[in-house]
Amino acid sequence: MKENTGERRREIIDDIAMQHVTGIETLGTAIRRLRLEVTGLDQETFAAMCNMSTKALYQIEKDKGNPTINTLEAILRKFGLRLGLTKAATNLYSPPLVQQKPVFEMPVRGANPKRKLRDSSV
Repeated sequence: MKENTGERRREIIDDIAMQHVTGIETLGTAIRRLRLEVTGLDQETFAAMCNMSTKALYQIEKDKGNPTINTLEAILRKFGLRLGLTKAATNLYSPPLVQQKPVFEMPVRGANPKRKLRDSSV
């Protein structure tokens, strides 16, 4: 793996933090990217550095489990980061204002074995 310079490492960390703050990445995904892209370490080595089990690190990176704040802080401190409060990411998708007509016709439900199609515009 190519050695990252201090400046390049800072750029990677800033990018990962921004992706997390904007809601593009979960905390677990961000931690995994930090581990891989900044340190290049495997889970076992990085978990030992953070005084945690490999299983615990795996669960954090997969957004499973329930890590303590101290555990998350211990991981983030290695990269000069801290947990903090941010505003929730806003949804960039806005639904259309005009209701669109369905492309297909809905079958009429009932006891009649011959299903009739009803006009959805009625």
